[in-house]
Amino acid sequence: MLRSILLLLAFPVLRCSLAKMAEMKEMKALTYGVITTILLSSAVFALVEDLDDTFKDNRMDDVWLVDFYAPWCGYCKKLEPIWYEVGAELKNSGSPVRVGKMDATAYSGMASEFGVRGYPTIKLLKGELAYNYKGPRTKDDIIEFANRVAGPSVRSLPSRQMFEHVLKRHNVLFVYIGGESLLKEKYIDVASELIVYTYFFSASEDIIPEQYVTLSELPCVVVFKDGTYFTYDEYEDGSLASWVNRERFQGYLQIDGFTLYELGETGKLVAIAVIDEKVSTEESLRLKSLIQRVSTEYRDNFYRDFQFGHMDGNDYINSLIMGEVAVPSVIVLNTSNEQYFLPSEPMESLEQLISFIRSVLDGTAQAYGGDGFFHRLKRVAYDARSTIMSVFRSSPVLACFLFGLPLGVISLMCYGICTAESDDDVELIKQEGQTDEEDEEEDEDVRRHLAAQLKGPGEGDEIEELEEKSAAEKKLD
Repeated sequence: MLRSILLLLAFPVLRCSLAKMAEMKEMKALTYGVITTILLSSAVFALVEDLDDTFKDNRMDDVWLVDFYAPWCGYCKKLEPIWYEVGAELKNSGSPVRVGKMDATAYSGMASEFGVRGYPTIKLLKGELAYNYKGPRTKDDIIEFANRVAGPSVRSLPSRQMFEHVLKRHNVLFVYIGGESLLKEKYIDVASELIVYTYFFSASEDIIPEQYVTLSELPCVVVFKDGTYFTYDEYEDGSLASWVNRERFQGYLQIDGFTLYELGETGKLVAIAVIDEKVSTEESLRLKSLIQRVSTEYRDNFYRDFQFGHMDGNDYINSLIMGEVAVPSVIVLNTSNEQYFLPSEPMESLEQLISFIRSVLDGTAQAYGGDGFFHRLKRVAYDARSTIMSVFRSSPVLACFLFGLPLGVISLMCYGICTAESDDDVELIKQEGQTDEEDEEEDEDVRRHLAAQLKGPGEGDEIEELEEKSAAEKKLD
């Protein structure tokens, strides 16, 4: 009984001790976690080097991936955590690429030498060459760009197994097949220029299995894509660089803003099925299928002039044409001059779609938009309106302050200018009135003075009569 009583009395004390011990363990674990996080963060930050004006003299020994940023830039701040992840990933993978960042506002001379015109600007610097990154600002895309450009412009395929491996890995694959030749020299030059977009390989004839390609002559340049291959023909395709630039995309793509920007550099017209992938209606699927069929079945007719694909939603298209595009629908964009083409009737069949595409190609389809003077003015007004509306939607109070304050100041200035002009006019009238009275008094004094000098015998009466007449005329006035 006594033991039970003692246990009951001791239980609260034991419970309190156990609680304190658990609390101390939690505090230790939290402390260790904070220290570990700080150490890991410091290690990650150390993998991205802060560059200054001495970088120009030291960069030639290494390959550098550099982010030129501005401290006040919102896009730069958004990129910052991704950039540290890029630095950590490249370091951990054993890549030779060193990652750095430079404040382009503090070192504006250096930034201008590297051709930085906006923020953020990502460049890979390899020897005397500087390659611009224009893709999506995601970790995987940036790392893919760095690994591709940092390596050799043309990679050798030593075996069939390696060829099959890269063929499975890449959607678009350029391969030079053959030995040394003038064509290979051109191929290497083109690869050095366009390595920012795609991979380039070279192989001997025995490396490429016959089930993949049948070649009529060597050497040659082949692009593997869309489950087949196409061979470069200098007489039909023009320069090798322009052919590679046209063929670096699959025949049919899912198009977004970045893809459309890159397609603009190919000079092709872009035929797009505008659909809503979240709500897959029968009409959306039908239009998407029609565009896909044209891209494959009529490639030889249109591949030099058209790129085909679909876009999810119409927001981006609406901002481009400054109008409203129905969903689903078909539109053709000319990114070189901001023109666009819409079919005059619904696309019910493949023949109708082909007829519409041909009419765009031969110039008979009606073109909308363009880059003329009035269209540019409309673009400025549209962009200003879009910016103001987006600010009002995101922060109405801030928008009222940003736009209301300048308008109020301008209104006060206009009011001040108008009232100042009125006061000046009144003052001027008063001054003119006073001046006329003074002039009349002076004229009167002059007449009297002359009369006094001319006054002689028999002339006083005449002068007095003249003065009286003058006084009477003044009264009448």
